[in-house]
Amino acid sequence: MAKIKKTAPLDKKNGARAEENNPLKITKQHKIVFGSLLVLFSIALLFAFISFFIYGQQDQSAVRELTDRAEIVQNWLGKFGAFLADLLVYKGFGIAAFIFVRLFFLTGIYMILGISLVKLKSIWFWDLFVIIILSVLFGFFATSAPELGGTIGYELNLFLQDYIGKTGTLLILLFGLIIYIIFKIKLSPESIQSFFDTTKKEMKAVTITNPLNNGTSGYNLEEFAVVEENLDDIHLKTNGSQFEINKEALKPTISNSSDINRNPVVKPLAMEVTPVATPEVISNADDSFVIETAPEEDIIEENLASRLVADFGLFDPTLDLSNYKFPTIDLLKEYSTGGITINQEELEENKNRIVDTLRNYKIEIAQIKATVGPSVTLYEIVPEAGIRISKIKSLEDDIALSLSALGIRIIAPIPGKGTIGIEVPNKNPTMVSMKSVIGSAKFQEAEMELPIALGKTISNETFVVDLAKMPHLLMAGATGQGKSVGLNAVLTSLLYKKHPAEVKFVLVDPKKVELTLFNKIERHYLAKLPDMDDAIITDNAKVVNTLNSLCVEMDNRYSLLKDAMVRNIKEYNDKFKARKLNPENGHRFLPYIVLVVDEFADLIMTAGKEVEVPIARLAQLARAIGIHLIIATQRPSVNVITGLIKANFPARIAFRVTSKIDSRTILDTQGADQLIGRGDMLYTNGNDVVRVQCAFIDTPEVEKITDFIGSQKAYATAYLLPEFIGEESGINLDMDISDRDTLFREAAEIIVNAQQGSASLLQRKLKLGYNRAGRLIDQLEAAGIVGPFEGSKARSVNILDMSSLDQFFNNEQNN
Repeated sequence: MAKIKKTAPLDKKNGARAEENNPLKITKQHKIVFGSLLVLFSIALLFAFISFFIYGQQDQSAVRELTDRAEIVQNWLGKFGAFLADLLVYKGFGIAAFIFVRLFFLTGIYMILGISLVKLKSIWFWDLFVIIILSVLFGFFATSAPELGGTIGYELNLFLQDYIGKTGTLLILLFGLIIYIIFKIKLSPESIQSFFDTTKKEMKAVTITNPLNNGTSGYNLEEFAVVEENLDDIHLKTNGSQFEINKEALKPTISNSSDINRNPVVKPLAMEVTPVATPEVISNADDSFVIETAPEEDIIEENLASRLVADFGLFDPTLDLSNYKFPTIDLLKEYSTGGITINQEELEENKNRIVDTLRNYKIEIAQIKATVGPSVTLYEIVPEAGIRISKIKSLEDDIALSLSALGIRIIAPIPGKGTIGIEVPNKNPTMVSMKSVIGSAKFQEAEMELPIALGKTISNETFVVDLAKMPHLLMAGATGQGKSVGLNAVLTSLLYKKHPAEVKFVLVDPKKVELTLFNKIERHYLAKLPDMDDAIITDNAKVVNTLNSLCVEMDNRYSLLKDAMVRNIKEYNDKFKARKLNPENGHRFLPYIVLVVDEFADLIMTAGKEVEVPIARLAQLARAIGIHLIIATQRPSVNVITGLIKANFPARIAFRVTSKIDSRTILDTQGADQLIGRGDMLYTNGNDVVRVQCAFIDTPEVEKITDFIGSQKAYATAYLLPEFIGEESGINLDMDISDRDTLFREAAEIIVNAQQGSASLLQRKLKLGYNRAGRLIDQLEAAGIVGPFEGSKARSVNILDMSSLDQFFNNEQNN
């Protein structure tokens, strides 16, 4: 079991423990006051430095006579400003001293806004580094103007030149600048090449008219600017996103310079980078056809979980690994796809074919809108009045035939909208990288207990769900359709958001190859039985004991919740952090436990009911105490996913399956058989069905993350689950009275008083470990004080009161 850090008892009179945790009594008001002081000081410093370069020579003599009130100085901050400027600029670092203004200003702002000061460590380090480099650099070149490099820069420059000469000094300075550019600015040859390519493409702007309307009206491009390098490389740039347009559709109608002057629709490029929350609309000549695409989400380069700090006065479960660092986002691979690719000609063709096909069956369309996603485009249709929805629904195969596309899905109607949806796969789908969803603001700022970033929806929005609210997840899909990648995406999401003290994984991998990489984080994140060598379970025979052990853990946790008088794990942990529960009474911080079974069908074939019963128990009861199940299978048949399991797994993910029957088995509706594979999936939580392109994470990326975590300080062992004592325990029980535990009589009195025979009761009352408490229960059973094991129920107590117990012990002594 995880170690519980004991804390000093609370002094009820004066709250002494709180004072020990916060001896300086730093409050939010103190931080605001001190932060404001630093901001004002930075502004004063700026005025002092600027005026030094104007009146510095006039104030030079006055600096030595600061105690003389009659001495007059020209510095805008008076004698104090003249002294500071002389100290930091002339005697210090020269013009590089202006960076101190930035440092004090940022520190003050961080304190006022209550932002963690941890990030400032990097800013201070690199700014001080560049202060020294710039000071020596100016001292090297501006020997005739000592105020530019300051005394420190000048003397350091002379010191270096005395030992390595001018050439060596210049090389040292150049090396320092290279270090700063690579590690701080993160400039690379690829980024330089990309900058020049972008600059080259922005040299000429053009307008575009509709090639399909005979010149009667033009595309309304007032929402974006169009830039070109030549006709072979034309792009639309809109709000920071970049979309490709088919060049053949643009060649006949590119206006000349006189057209641009007469109809100036091109806006300045500076206006393009303004983020817009609403979807982008690409207008065209057909007013009844609207092309819509969501803007690319901003990527947060820093993992926000690394900023978390504990509040003073609260118990912090992360203190055992207080120096643990969360994985950085740059461990994930960047797939440079350039955003969503839009082929406007393809969209027009698909729209026309859909309209023509429906028109052949006397179905007229009032309006149609296309929303472009990473791999699928959704065409929303508003039919004319009087058209029956079922009539359109029945034409699914005809529409698929006319579009010559695999994976057509009709949603009739779209929930929450008065439209009918037709999902059509893109000819050139865009890969959704795990880095793009992990780095999205929607995931980084998610207020969830167990956030999981699955991928992106049709509208190109990051799809984030909370495992704690599902509360269990069922995944199914044919071989090679993305199921294992989906499991890796789930586990990676939790590794990026939860500390090792907050979540533990029980991994079951019958295939023995899918989850083996996570062995490296065994002592950080994994849980196992005490007698197991490997934390990742590959032997089906050991799965049954592990599942039953989780049932024991569940029962023990419910006992703790009952004693704490709370309803769920969140309330319990909040109460424990507030130091309202005493660890000496058996209370401890409870991490979430996530059970992941990679191939459930194989377990059912080998173990059958032995697996199904504990799985069903956990699915029914384990939500409130923080045990959540993720079960994956490639064969979603009714004998594998039984009605008992389905009833307790409202959250389901279906990758592509081979038949409509399999789709109905997993989702209770068809549609999964129409997916296109490669991570295309449907998600439901009992209500709507959402189509999502699962984020792709490759094996090398998972390996980098597990190596990063595994290289850090870990717990002594993996999180130990309680030993499972099966029904056969008690057959060969110890009958020798001399071998009984020294606490046998005390344990018997507790059991008789409570009239409840359970090991968890002895754990709490006698402050024992689970193994010793289990042996005591065995000895009590052998003596006949408690009855045999009855599964999840507490053992019956055969002695009704204390007088009968005394009589029992007297009879034993007499015999």
